[in-house]
Amino acid sequence: MLSTKKHTPQLGLFHGLSDQLDQKHPLYQLANKINWPLFDDAFKKHYSEKMGKPAKPIRLMVSLLILKYVRNLSDENLVENWSENIYFQYFGGEQYFQANIPCVPTELVAFRQRIGEDGVELILQESIRVNEPPKDDENSIVVSVDTTVQEKNITYPTDDKLYKKIIKRCWIIADKESLDLRQSYKNVVISLGHQQRFKHTKHGAKSARKANKKVKTIAGRLVREIGRKLPLASIGVHLPFLKLYQKVLSQKRGDSNKIYSLHEPDVKCYSKGKEHKKFEFGSKASILIDQKTGIIMGAMNFTQTLHDSKTIPDVLEQFERLNGKEASHVFVDRGYKGLKEYKASKIHVPKPDKNITKERRQQHGKRAAIEPVIGHLKQDYRLCRNYLKGIFGDNINVILAAAAMNFKRRMNLWRTEAIRCWLLICKCLIDTYWNFIAQKLKLTF
Repeated sequence: MLSTKKHTPQLGLFHGLSDQLDQKHPLYQLANKINWPLFDDAFKKHYSEKMGKPAKPIRLMVSLLILKYVRNLSDENLVENWSENIYFQYFGGEQYFQANIPCVPTELVAFRQRIGEDGVELILQESIRVNEPPKDDENSIVVSVDTTVQEKNITYPTDDKLYKKIIKRCWIIADKESLDLRQSYKNVVISLGHQQRFKHTKHGAKSARKANKKVKTIAGRLVREIGRKLPLASIGVHLPFLKLYQKVLSQKRGDSNKIYSLHEPDVKCYSKGKEHKKFEFGSKASILIDQKTGIIMGAMNFTQTLHDSKTIPDVLEQFERLNGKEASHVFVDRGYKGLKEYKASKIHVPKPDKNITKERRQQHGKRAAIEPVIGHLKQDYRLCRNYLKGIFGDNINVILAAAAMNFKRRMNLWRTEAIRCWLLICKCLIDTYWNFIAQKLKLTF
């Protein structure tokens, strides 16, 4: 249910936050630059007008999503810092200081699920508008595209880890349903774990291999026994998990669509050819930036292990959906080899060409500017490790990270403009002072 708006016709005893804050602060300026009614009109359809508890204001929840990624905070730290930071509160639409937290951290989870991917894309679209991209001609829209892997918050997967987790989850199911297991194998699993510790030593490798096989055998026994002894009323609850465990036990090294994590079964393995990290486990993310301004104009996630050239159509469709125009030239690296054009967009892949023009050579060189953008997205905007659950969490995480970087870009420009104005004022004062000294010296001599 939508909450009623607070009416404050009478001013408080003290001044409001707008009178106390520095109006040149980047967050203050960004709060006045964003079109907040746009989100109210777009998201009010997700709320009931009559039933339910009054919800938090839409501006407050959207501002919390933006601040979470701009400041690289978790949900818990965000709501705690909001109660201490008056700029955060002004950004969220508060007129006076609030000493309490804005909401429970889990309300952010519910809000992300409520607005969905379309709502998150609207935030990205607003971040593009705030940066005021130049109005280029339809024939001169030049963009760069590249892909990366946003890793999921899982441990490095091994068969031994998965088998032990299956055994522990079987114990939990047995305790919950009060099943009498023929044997729990708890002491056996502990002793086998001691043998597995020495798998890299000379004398313990053979016993460690036998222990690994034994752990897998025990996991299979427990899964089958629980499947037989589960009551009919509980089969529907636990059957999907038992099928997942059975798939993990039956998969082999060369199989496709393998399970690498029990709590994130949709995670894929990507071999990027990096020396320091041979494999990355997560999903593929595609980033699109404008070559002239460096603004992130599109961001999309792919859960399949697609070739880079197969991601171009979806990325360009999103670019057209967010910006209302088509890109004329798309510059990519050699990983996109195979696709030359899509609709009215020409795909440029670098290759040896003696007749290449100087303009094309420079545009291929500018494509490298997307690499530090991806690096900043990973290190500063929560793209390095994704903590949001499921495929939906993968899809919205990359979009919110891109929107946050666009907002931070605008804030940095305001900060540099303020510094530039301050330096200009100082220069004028110094010049005036020295002119005054020079005139005094002329009169003296």
